[in-house]
Amino acid sequence: MKIKYNAPVTLTFALISTAVLVLDIYAGTNLTERLFSVPGKYGFVPGNFIDWIRLLTHVMGHASWSHLLGNFAFILLLGPILEEKYSSLSILGMIVVTALVTGLVNVIFSSYGLYGASGVVFMMILLASFSNMKGREIPITFILVTMIYLGREISSAFDNNNISEMAHLVGGACGAVFGFGKRKG
Repeated sequence: MKIKYNAPVTLTFALISTAVLVLDIYAGTNLTERLFSVPGKYGFVPGNFIDWIRLLTHVMGHASWSHLLGNFAFILLLGPILEEKYSSLSILGMIVVTALVTGLVNVIFSSYGLYGASGVVFMMILLASFSNMKGREIPITFILVTMIYLGREISSAFDNNNISEMAHLVGGACGAVFGFGKRKG
């Protein structure tokens, strides 16, 4: 038996995110704040090239080990399945689009900074519910996951919890769009 790097996008994403957190915690680099978070609408400077890069890189920055592990428990579970179904390149594109859209929505509508991969997690959760969709069928699993997910996120939106439910909802919407767009005839 040999060990295989079976899901290159998922594994590389996890390794980079872990490295950023390790450097922040143990080397005091402050990378998450400087390069791996996107500022809110009052902190984003359109003329600053780094702020544009941060629209993509914020998904690799995490506040703590529990934050990182909470996100990557799902990503490491769903990512390989999705890479096998849709291809690594497609999943990379979906992660990039989801990062960009959640980052832009945050810059436009939120006063707070955003970091973490939870938008990507919710994109993957909704996308995975399309895994056996064919033709004009809508899987009941998609409907149930969407109802549970929307209900939880909408009810949590009113809590003072330092969690961006908006990023979750936008990520989930990206997953639904990708799922409908990639369904087989």
